[in-house]
Amino acid sequence: ILLTQIVVILIMAGLFRRLFRGIGQPPVMGEMIAGIVLGPSVLGWLYPPALSLLFPASSLETLRQLSQIGVVLFMFIVGTELNIRLLREKGTAAVMISHASIIVPFLLGTTLSLFLYRELAPVGTSFNAFALFIGVAMSITAFPVLARILEDRNLSQTTLGSIAITCAAVDDVTAWCILALVIAIVKSTGILSSAVTIGLTLVFAGTMIFLVRPQLARLIKDPDSQQHRRRLIPIILAFVFVCALITETIGIHALFGAFVAGVVMPPSTEFRIFLKDKLEAFGSYALLPLFFAFTGLRMHVGLLNDWQGWLMCGVIILVAIAGKLGGSMLMSRWTGMSWSRSFSIGVLMNTRGLVELVVLNIGYDLGILSGRIFAMMVLMALVTTFMTGPLLSLVKAKETQ
Repeated sequence: ILLTQIVVILIMAGLFRRLFRGIGQPPVMGEMIAGIVLGPSVLGWLYPPALSLLFPASSLETLRQLSQIGVVLFMFIVGTELNIRLLREKGTAAVMISHASIIVPFLLGTTLSLFLYRELAPVGTSFNAFALFIGVAMSITAFPVLARILEDRNLSQTTLGSIAITCAAVDDVTAWCILALVIAIVKSTGILSSAVTIGLTLVFAGTMIFLVRPQLARLIKDPDSQQHRRRLIPIILAFVFVCALITETIGIHALFGAFVAGVVMPPSTEFRIFLKDKLEAFGSYALLPLFFAFTGLRMHVGLLNDWQGWLMCGVIILVAIAGKLGGSMLMSRWTGMSWSRSFSIGVLMNTRGLVELVVLNIGYDLGILSGRIFAMMVLMALVTTFMTGPLLSLVKAKETQ
């Protein structure tokens, strides 16, 4: 069953990746849609026996565990792409924009949760946990997807691209730290337990940045041969999984450890590119589609079976856009940028993509999100990512007129 599932998922992901590249959308969007097509929202609706035959309930735990390995590798790659030197070099504008793009959607998200909690929160979930998680989910920017959009449009080396990448990087770090804090609060049994978890997380992060990072730089000097580089891959993989295991044991999430492991990798450009190519080929193209399929199996659009459900979904999407795009755009304008550039920054920061799905799955696993709001938030992630390309094209068309 597992082998059949992998074959079907990879074929569907490849087809949708090519289709979405053809219409000017990030290929990862195609993979996300392919996952939903294979789930109860499409396949289960069109032909339920096929869904139960291909994805029997007894097989889903194995698929989930395999997909989690893919997400751990993905978060490591996201960490390696984070340029700390760039964060230091850029002025206060990028920091101000990135923090506005977190604070505004976070406040709007937590305010919105006042109205969503009674209808959509699972039984037994505290309001604080629900509100904090909705706030974090609204604040996410998909750093990897944004970077690929900029590359596809030849904007990486422009001022706009440089500011957007820096803002997204600061956003990424801040959002994952807030998420770690929220998970610590949710998983803890009391204030003392929560404080211990947060303290251990800070100790782990500090140890990794100030002790492990310099040691890694000495141990992994830029390898001078392909053979040497290949020998380092199993060592680095073991290091990534140890970091993931530590943060899982601490009580936050394995993904946080994998992300930090990527951040502390030596800054050697050539070796990072080599490592990214090798791991991305397997992690992103072989294992991540399994994660999308698993997310699609969890998401059931049929749960939005009345006009109130679709109305709430529409409100969530509008609040997400207003907070992220609006907050980033207004702060960009306040720092002295033109309206068109400010709007472009807001559009790019509004890209949520795959990272949002990772966060939503964490919320679902922790029991903070019900199936109904999980479907709404996944739709929000898809809409906000899908609109990035067309809106950037619209701005470019306006500027050339």
